[in-house]
Amino acid sequence: MAIDWDKVVLGPLESVFGEGDSSGDSIMFYPDGAAPYAIDGVFDAAYRDVNLVDPMVDANTTQPVLGVRLSIFHAQPQPDDQVYIPSTGNMYLVKEVRPDSHGWAKLMLGVMQ
Repeated sequence: MAIDWDKVVLGPLESVFGEGDSSGDSIMFYPDGAAPYAIDGVFDAAYRDVNLVDPMVDANTTQPVLGVRLSIFHAQPQPDDQVYIPSTGNMYLVKEVRPDSHGWAKLMLGVMQ
């Protein structure tokens, strides 16, 4: 029996931890060259990524990340798309899209000035 990850896991996860329609302020997604639309997602202002530069020394970096269900997009998110996060009042640039094998992706973001 196949698991419907979007319905059974990702949707409920987003409804508990996500920002979006339930709060009244939606995250706005601005695809490069297309009309913007509202989405839901799980925002983390300081996601920590560990990079092993040297086996004896690791380097930690933090950056904003938006976890999203890929099924909510009109087209797959791409680098250079933009996202407005109402809880921070900031616009972010999608720097990288990291999909997993279950329909979820991390949008690695950069703050736009």
